[in-house]
Amino acid sequence: MIVPVDETNLLQAATIHSISWKESHRAFCTPDFIETHTPDRQREYLRNKMNNGTKLYMLIEEKPIGVVSVTKGLIEDLYILPDMQNMGYGTKLLLYAVGQCTDTPTLWILENNINAERLYRRIGFKETGRKNAITNRLDEIEFALT
Repeated sequence: MIVPVDETNLLQAATIHSISWKESHRAFCTPDFIETHTPDRQREYLRNKMNNGTKLYMLIEEKPIGVVSVTKGLIEDLYILPDMQNMGYGTKLLLYAVGQCTDTPTLWILENNINAERLYRRIGFKETGRKNAITNRLDEIEFALT
């Protein structure tokens, strides 16, 4: 089941975001920076996005396991709890997010996120050619569903 996130379940969504973000960024961020991404901090991050018009959704099976945000056509914050990955939940949440887009679905991924890239390409997303430098050694790449 996929439900909208509001104040009543925002901390659950933020906890998923925190746990998953930490795991996905551990290989290239400092431990101190990783640890700043607490559920409380991520709750404020997500609340600010929602206050600015972003729609946030949470995937719940027997328990909350994933989140995604959509702003017009921009899909962000797609996170599945690490122990629930590679079970189809990311695909389910991504397809739902695509259906919520009011513009061409686009997203940005870190160039080293091979698993996410594989998922997005399987759904039909293609690189647009746009890139942003995140660090001296790491770019994020834009994909769009065309």
